[in-house]
Amino acid sequence: MAGDKRGKTLKSTIELCNLELDLDVGTYANGDVVPDRHVLDLTLSIDPSLVLIAEDEMERVFDYDPLIERITALAEERHYETQERFLTLILDVCADYAEIKQIALFLRKGPVSNSSGTLGIRLALNEDDLARHRARSYK
Repeated sequence: MAGDKRGKTLKSTIELCNLELDLDVGTYANGDVVPDRHVLDLTLSIDPSLVLIAEDEMERVFDYDPLIERITALAEERHYETQERFLTLILDVCADYAEIKQIALFLRKGPVSNSSGTLGIRLALNEDDLARHRARSYK
């Protein structure tokens, strides 16, 4: 059909919200507020054909469980000086999955002052950004 744009506007995402990670980030002096919570939000754009399926079978969808396991393992494996490096490693893990077309990440920690507040970093990559990242991984 000429001019049919239905396939171009249909979008799908996988959203992981408020995943608490057992993460050791930063170096703190006596008296500093040391964050005790590290939380990740992750939005992954994938092809709608991995969501709109004719059969109820795992091989027809994007299996996100291994991705979550890899992120959790990254958090637990060592100390990180910066949230930025940890977020870069999460991006590298996501980039390993060809099914992922776009990525939005938000990592935050808290408390940051007087037992309150959160501080975080947000990173979003469209398809072109992700292709460039895959070409020059920061691993």
